[in-house]
Amino acid sequence: MKARIVAETLEEGATVAGVARRYEINSNQLSEWRRQARKGLLVLPALEGDIGFAPVVLRQNEGRVPASGGERLEVIRDRVTLRLDATTPACRIAEIVSALNASA
Repeated sequence: MKARIVAETLEEGATVAGVARRYEINSNQLSEWRRQARKGLLVLPALEGDIGFAPVVLRQNEGRVPASGGERLEVIRDRVTLRLDATTPACRIAEIVSALNASA
């Protein structure tokens, strides 16, 4: 529910104070949730309307073997590199990329 409320603050014309009033929560609390989302600690749902895409580059592991012995995926955004198990569901990867974009 937190993520949905934060997502509403990102819609055009929305204000933190207005959304907080609608849900009867303190605007300071909502601002904290927004900070968490920017840091990737709160994954936001996809917003309706225009959807932005992040460039994702897949590359071979270049001969390195992960400590677990399993295949890994790397998601790189600016100075952040996330290493995920290759069995990570595509929808989870999309959520992570969305969170990284939100924090940019």
